[in-house]
Amino acid sequence: MNILENNGNKNPDEFYSSLKEKLEATHDFPEDYLFKFIITNDEAKLTEIYRVFDNMKFTMSSKESKNGKYTSLNMNAFVLDAEQVINIYKEVGKIEGVIML
Repeated sequence: MNILENNGNKNPDEFYSSLKEKLEATHDFPEDYLFKFIITNDEAKLTEIYRVFDNMKFTMSSKESKNGKYTSLNMNAFVLDAEQVINIYKEVGKIEGVIML
C-alpha cells in the first residue's frame, strides 16, 4: 500500500476514508502491518517515530542511503484494525520531513 499514490485532489478525510476501505479489503486484522518511512539521517526524527510506536509490539529495520543523507525504516507492528493503521500514519505525518510509503 503506497500512501504516496496519486490521490488526486481528495481532501484528507476522503483520502483516509478511501485508505480505510482498501486496508479492510486487503488485510485480515488484527495482524502485523508493515509501515515504510524515509527520513533524513536525524536521530531526533527517529526518536519521534519511536514515540508513535510506543506501547506497541513492533520490530524495526533500517538502511542508510549511499550518500548517508537518508535512512529508510521498515516498522513491522501488530495492529488491531485499519483505524489504528490510519492513526499511525496521521501521527507520523505530523513529523516534518518524513516520507511515508
